Amino acid sequence: MNLDHAFVCGHPALDFAATLRARRSIRFEMFVTPERLNAWYLESGLVDTITPGGEDDLREARTVREAVYRLVQDRRLGEGFDAEALAALNAAARRTPVKPQLTQTGRRTEATPGQALATVARQAVELLGGPDVPLMKECGNPECTRVYIDRSRGMRRQWCGMESCGNKIKAAAYRARKKSAPAPAAR
Repeated sequence: MNLDHAFVCGHPALDFAATLRARRSIRFEMFVTPERLNAWYLESGLVDTITPGGEDDLREARTVREAVYRLVQDRRLGEGFDAEALAALNAAARRTPVKPQLTQTGRRTEATPGQALATVARQAVELLGGPDVPLMKECGNPECTRVYIDRSRGMRRQWCGMESCGNKIKAAAYRARKKSAPAPAAR
């Protein structure tokens, strides 16, 4: 099941937080079923196979996702961490993570949804307590609420991704310029 998830944020925890899109407007939820949550874990490369999950796994993943988003915003804006979000993230991070195994054909990762979530939570802990915090930026598209790691030269990146937001903004600006430009003189 390919859901065409966008992995443009530069860090798995930020991509996870971005699965609730357009938070300030239409709020588009990517995790509507346990199967879609598991598809994200697979598409992200976090796991190779995952056992089927249930509604409890989905609720817990949404809770942790919202905690990650809140803590990312707190850190990005230089504010103290929200206590409830911090407790939710740390509780998930304390659980058993994904355990990769070496097989005859290479690395293989099989997990439960709980193990996958614990791994994402640990990745969020590493991000929020690590050196990439100053590189976190929110997308310049007013409709988008993704936060990404800006590793561009001069930290000039403005959008989470060109395909998802950059092209839309550039095309809209081009149309606006064309619309307001004077018509060529007739000869």
